[in-house]
This record gives sequence, C-alpha cells and structure tokens, in this order.
Amino acid sequence: QVQLVESGGGLVQAGGSLRLSCAASGRTFSSYTMGWFRQAPGKEREFVAAISGSGGLTAYADSVKGRFTISRDNAENTMYLQMNSLKPEDTAIYSCAADPGYWTVRRGNNIEYWGQGTQVTVSS
Repeated sequence: QVQLVESGGGLVQAGGSLRLSCAASGRTFSSYTMGWFRQAPGKEREFVAAISGSGGLTAYADSVKGRFTISRDNAENTMYLQMNSLKPEDTAIYSCAADPGYWTVRRGNNIEYWGQGTQVTVSS
C-alpha cells in the first residue's frame, strides 16, 4: 500500500513559480514510476509529467515542456514538480500518481495509487 500526499499548491501571478511536492509512504518508493496530472474545471484530467523509479527517465506534456521540471528524492520518498513561467491556463488541481509500470503512468490509465490533489491558481 502506498499513500501519496501533495503539497505546495497556491495562488501565484502569471510568470511566477511554484514547487509541488508529493510525499509517499512505504518502503518501495524507488520501484514506482511517479507522475503528475492536472484537471482544470470542466476539463478532463491530463498528463503533466512522469519520472521513472530511478529518476533516469522523464517525460513531459508538450504544454509544460521547458517550463516544468519533475524530479524525485528516493531517500526522502518524495517527488517534486518545479513549475516556472506559470500561465493562467496552468490553473488546475494537480495530483500525483504512482504505479510500477512506466507506460501505465505515461498513458494515465489504471494507475494504482493517487494523491488527493493540490490546487494551483495562476492569476493574469
């Protein structure tokens, strides 16, 4: 069993930065691919970024590439999302996810564990 708890969301002006954290319970954190997803009001949930268990493989949605950076600290059982140059269209609830399968996280289907989400609001 893995429990995920996000933190770091908030209100920021366009062009600003935020750093989200996802703290995971359990002893096998490094065996899970981790990912960030977001859902804006009235829209479907969308993939943001993913990172493999070792941290050696990362992937990003085109909409955030070059602005967001995903990372993880396996010693601290924590994943991060550094978000720079934020835009109003980045406003959403951001949730972290964990699954043993890299492509399961990349596709966003049948992911085993989800956090409760944290609100990010970017004002124009």
